[in-house]
Amino acid sequence: MTQEPARTDTTILIVTYNSLRVVAECLQAALLTGAEILVIDNASTDGTAELVGTFPVRLIANRENRGFAGAVNQGVRATTAKYLLLLNPDAVLLTGIDALREACLRPSVGAAAGLLTGAEGQPQTGFTVRRLPTPLALSFEVLGLNRLFPRNPVNWRFRCFDLELSGTAPVSVEQPAGALLMFRRDGWEALGGFDEQFHPLWFEDVDFCARLKGVGKQILLVPEVVAKHAGAHSILNMALEIRRLYWYGSLLRYAAKHFSPTGRKLFVYPSFWARCSAPWRAFRAAEVERYGQKWHGWRRDVFSGGRDGRKNVNGGAPAIR
Repeated sequence: MTQEPARTDTTILIVTYNSLRVVAECLQAALLTGAEILVIDNASTDGTAELVGTFPVRLIANRENRGFAGAVNQGVRATTAKYLLLLNPDAVLLTGIDALREACLRPSVGAAAGLLTGAEGQPQTGFTVRRLPTPLALSFEVLGLNRLFPRNPVNWRFRCFDLELSGTAPVSVEQPAGALLMFRRDGWEALGGFDEQFHPLWFEDVDFCARLKGVGKQILLVPEVVAKHAGAHSILNMALEIRRLYWYGSLLRYAAKHFSPTGRKLFVYPSFWARCSAPWRAFRAAEVERYGQKWHGWRRDVFSGGRDGRKNVNGGAPAIR
């Protein structure tokens, strides 16, 4: 990959949280694209912000963890670029990004994603792109059935194992990973940005893609753009119990926004209570103590689908900070 000319209409947004060991390689490759680079650091304690400050990039150093969605929105507001590329700090660009920008030039396209590969260069099948989750797919996730039986038809379809990733032509997809995802500013504005109630992480990119599709926008996978992706760097030091609570909490928020009452009641909630009712009760008790009646209002919204049913786009629990 060689140095490309400067592009004033494209900004690469990199959200960091204790990303010291991976971010330098990410920045070195990103600087070759010619795009503006803006790093939003979510109150890292490992020296990430200090290291980023040694690179010729813009830096927003938050004093608190605003969550991934909050940091993305903060970054978009801090730039005027028409095209925004989300790039994980553990993703290293192996190619230029012009093909993503060209895809996003089409008015019908709301977002375009590149191909993520592992250390050996193989596509990260099952992660780089998925279909939007159904109630049944998420119930299989919660119950661990997709891990036990990865070739089951529900998981096969959900993780797009039937999709050929070795081609070069753009392919229409539903839910590419947010680790290498370009979107248009006007689309972001029309949706009101990323939903910051998915805090601190998980499902915010899925929700964003679902809402783009909901307003008729196409999402493309552009295999010509490639990044090597490690994955999970920022959660390795997080206790497993905390990870589970955040993931399940975001899952329930997604279900409340996008699934019908029947789908929630028949698939998602029964499997959720069967798998993790004990830790969820502990989490709920802590949130009630912290937020009082606000928590009960959010709980009502989750199980009823929001005060306006499925139109409750940005409602949710108070952000866990």
